[in-house]
Amino acid sequence: MQQEISTESQISEYFKMSDDLHLSEAEVVRLAMAQITAQKGFVTNKDVIFYLLQKLESENDVVQLDIYRNALELVVQRTPDDQI
Repeated sequence: MQQEISTESQISEYFKMSDDLHLSEAEVVRLAMAQITAQKGFVTNKDVIFYLLQKLESENDVVQLDIYRNALELVVQRTPDDQI
């Protein structure tokens, strides 16, 4: 549970520090985190990535697709690699 809380905090902290350029992406990630937390009680980077991939597959609006794509890129960049 501690790892999930830490992951959630890291994602939130990153988007708080982001500039206005990523405002829409930050809003999308915050919405994803809120919805995932409501369902599971906690959130991981992988949960957010999966959520954004689902949105990319179902969205038709090119502007919204760009926001989802950018948000996904930001989350993936901030996600540590799995240890092998």
